[in-house]
Amino acid sequence: MFVKLHCLDTNCFQVLSARGSPNIGDSASSSDKVEFIKKRRVQKVPESPNGGVKRFSRVCRQTHHDRRKCGASQKPGLNQHGFVKDPERKQRRHSGRDYTPVNSTYGTLIDVYSKGGLTEEALHWLDRMNKQGMEPDEVTMGVVVQTYKKAGEFKKSRAILQELVIGSYTYNTLIDTYGKAGQLREASDTFAWMLTRRDYPKHSDIQYNDSHLWQSWPARRSGFVDAENGRTPMAASYFKKMKEARLEPDLVSYRTLLYAFSIRHLVGEAEILVSEMDERGLEIDEFTQSALTRMYIEAGMLKKSWLWFRRFHLEGNMSSECYSANIDAYGERGHILEAEKAFLCCKESRKLSVLEFNVMIKAYGISNRYEKACQLIDSMENHGVLPDKFSYNSLIQILASADLPHKASQLEMAEGLFKEMIGYNVQPDVVVYGILINAFADVGNVREAVNYVNAMRNAGLPMNAVIYNSLIKLYTKVGYLEEAQEAYKMLQASEVGPDVYSSNCMIDLYSERSMVKQAEEIFESLKRKGDANEFSFAMMLCMYKRIGKLKEAFQIVQKMRELGLVTDLLSYNNVLGFYAMDGRFKDAVGTFKEMIEAAIQPDDCTFKSLGVVLVKCGIPKQAVGKLEMTRKKDPQSGLQAWASILFSVVEVDDTDAQISCSATSFSSTVCVS
Repeated sequence: MFVKLHCLDTNCFQVLSARGSPNIGDSASSSDKVEFIKKRRVQKVPESPNGGVKRFSRVCRQTHHDRRKCGASQKPGLNQHGFVKDPERKQRRHSGRDYTPVNSTYGTLIDVYSKGGLTEEALHWLDRMNKQGMEPDEVTMGVVVQTYKKAGEFKKSRAILQELVIGSYTYNTLIDTYGKAGQLREASDTFAWMLTRRDYPKHSDIQYNDSHLWQSWPARRSGFVDAENGRTPMAASYFKKMKEARLEPDLVSYRTLLYAFSIRHLVGEAEILVSEMDERGLEIDEFTQSALTRMYIEAGMLKKSWLWFRRFHLEGNMSSECYSANIDAYGERGHILEAEKAFLCCKESRKLSVLEFNVMIKAYGISNRYEKACQLIDSMENHGVLPDKFSYNSLIQILASADLPHKASQLEMAEGLFKEMIGYNVQPDVVVYGILINAFADVGNVREAVNYVNAMRNAGLPMNAVIYNSLIKLYTKVGYLEEAQEAYKMLQASEVGPDVYSSNCMIDLYSERSMVKQAEEIFESLKRKGDANEFSFAMMLCMYKRIGKLKEAFQIVQKMRELGLVTDLLSYNNVLGFYAMDGRFKDAVGTFKEMIEAAIQPDDCTFKSLGVVLVKCGIPKQAVGKLEMTRKKDPQSGLQAWASILFSVVEVDDTDAQISCSATSFSSTVCVS
């Protein structure tokens, strides 16, 4: 420190002393001048709003007198930051001249304390400012609103603004504050209140940037124009009010509303907005361009979508990302010809990248053009593009999940791509492993599925719920109980937990082995979570039927009907089969009638149960066999014959639900060769 002080030019002290005090001449010694400067520094230390001393480089400390009086711990009358609680307790006088704080002084102090998390002290400064009769300017009010926002006191910010004359900047800040907090009603009320205030600036005073009044509304950030929430009409009405107030919307305003129209397929409104933008020379960004392409496609206006795409293609400003977004829009809806044309346009513009190839491979997969997808990935190197992880992921998924006659050969091709992927040093991720494991689970190939599980673990990749579900499906299919139980336990221990599909697989596995307790535990768990579906109930019904627990089976049937879960062929067959076995012939025939009325085509299982009903009612097995042969020769007339005989054999008394079986009526009806 001494060395630094020794090197200073002593003339600087003369300059400082001349500025600091006219009474000290050049004849004063250097040490006297230094002492004077130190005194001036101590005198100019500013006060906090409550009279305490504010230091910039450290936390405010108490004076030696205060420490001696109150001790080292926190004293009464001081808060945790060392500020005096009573604002009038301590007043300091400035020697030499008085300093009057101005608007920006208070604004700066409020801002500093607010950003430092000292909300209470910041609001003390605001209170002191108000007591001195000083009105905050726009910037200060914006800081005040933000301070209340951080404290979560939105009502106070509104209350203080009602007492002051404020401008558009503060209104913008308040609207934005409400919007980001998700308080859309309050934001809307503030906007309406702003328009009714006398102090709201007239259109002649409004600059172009005041279009932020609309932008700051929680348009995209808080879902204001989210089509699912139905707020786009509200956004459009404010856009209209904005123009009526002669506020000229800027580019962001147009783009935001145009995107909102596109996702709600409001074609007419979107086209009007595009015309306005064209007239004003406002550029449509690539994100909005691709959104409108999707709008036309999903609205069934394929020709317009192509004209819209071609307009931007011919301008020559489309990026690779924009081309890929448009190709994907066509591909996802199965318009493979338009997707190919957009791909060729990108090729003409020499902007082909791996993005375009990936979305085109995806488009071929959606349209079941598997050979084209393979040809495309083979042609990538000819265009100077190398496949990436997503290229291989897409094609492997296409081949592995394709429902083709030659499934085994498609899996071989998928495995070949997997090896090629590793050969190009493209490391497969958990998605690729999951696709292959699930594909081999579908065909019941335990060895290959387990090999990929082990390879994934060796690569350091974690197991996930999708892979556990695939393994449970595989082990259920081949009947590996212990392995399925282990996979289900791992799934239960995961964050996601088992879903209804894996739980149903375990119920099926347990029910086949008549493991009633284990099946019931999973079934009850599904019911508690509200996840039990018709398959869950149907498998429990089958188990109870198999082991002869007819009371429990009947309760399951009643619950299925109560919940409306008898809707498909499987559930109808299970219910009908139970009624036939339990001798509830009226209910069995009634269920068959429901199937016909619901246009659900009965299968062999259905007629097997109905044959049991006829035999139990006294119809010879040989006659039932002839009836079944007729159905197989001519399904339509055979179905009518079955219905006619069932309704004549099983008669229901008008007064009660008692069933009588009449075998005599059969002889006159069954004249079917």
